[in-house]
Amino acid sequence: MFLNSSKYYTAALSVLVMVSCAKKNDQAAQQGPPPVNVTLEEVKSTDAVYHDTYPASVNALNVVELRPQVTGFITGIHFQDGARVRKGQLLYTVDSQLYAANYDQAVANLNVQKANTVKAQKDADRYHELDKNDAVAKQLVDNADAALEVAKKQEDAARASIKAANTNVRYTQVTAPFDGVIGISLVKVGAAVSAGQTVLNTVSTDGQLAVDFNVDQKEIYRFTNLLKNSKASDSTFTIAFGTDIYPYPGKILLIDRAVDPQTGSIKTRLTFPNKDNMLRAGMTGTVRVLNTASKGAVLIPYKAVTEQLGEFFVYVAADSNKVSQRKLLLGEPIGTNIIVKEGLKAGEKIAVEGVQNLREGATISTGTPPAAATAAAPAKK
Repeated sequence: MFLNSSKYYTAALSVLVMVSCAKKNDQAAQQGPPPVNVTLEEVKSTDAVYHDTYPASVNALNVVELRPQVTGFITGIHFQDGARVRKGQLLYTVDSQLYAANYDQAVANLNVQKANTVKAQKDADRYHELDKNDAVAKQLVDNADAALEVAKKQEDAARASIKAANTNVRYTQVTAPFDGVIGISLVKVGAAVSAGQTVLNTVSTDGQLAVDFNVDQKEIYRFTNLLKNSKASDSTFTIAFGTDIYPYPGKILLIDRAVDPQTGSIKTRLTFPNKDNMLRAGMTGTVRVLNTASKGAVLIPYKAVTEQLGEFFVYVAADSNKVSQRKLLLGEPIGTNIIVKEGLKAGEKIAVEGVQNLREGATISTGTPPAAATAAAPAKK
């Protein structure tokens, strides 16, 4: 009898324990997850100043490949590779013996033609005197006039031949087309060169260099205004090579005539002074265009932003200590902050710490997250 009572008592106690645990679980489920500890920051507006950046290449404003205008052998090189040259300076000479001989022959031929003209003139004068006395046939007078005209034309042709021969003699000397820097010679003394084909060297200007970059067609209006504004050369345009910024500002020189239909962009050219010869044609860098148009821009810490499938969001504090997820349209980064073009307004509060633990509608508690507090605590000695 006692054993049966003990069994009933144990069973009843077990039921009570199970009911009590079920009630506790129901209460925990009703209470939900604990609040997420975050740090909130009020969104503020400010006059943001930043740089728009564009990939760019450095090019010479004027560059010419030197090619001979006569065929022959190189007989002289009159410069040092990489030297600065002046306009008209002698750079290369081509063997001129053949062209000098052709010139001498042309001069001799002109003298012959002059003599023929003198003879033809005397013949014509003689026949005209005879014609006055009807002592000669008209046909002979006409023939003498025609012969004189032919002699004069042949003399003119001989003079033209002299000019051509003299030009070829001058072309045996290759000179600098403008002031600039010459590269490394591509031929040596004794090399055979062909007129208009063989590249001897390249000369380019270096006092000022061009920096070319492409901008989207939507920015044509902005850059056209910068082109019209003469003050845009003060500090608007700079160029960077990695982390190094070129110390001299540039100015906008031109915008290309048409938009590239394949890319929807248009080429824009800046010029930069090259006082210390730090710029070289062929370099690549990043053009930085100062942008001061964002007055009253919304600026938030970039660490507050989360990315999902290429879209950007922040968690905005709402009523009842909860947060809601807000989609943003972002602008340019400025240091550790970023401009928000759409999605936020000044005065709203967003979560900047503890964001990784948040979900839509999550309950929050403000303060320093435990991880941040641990990191900020001084080490024990």
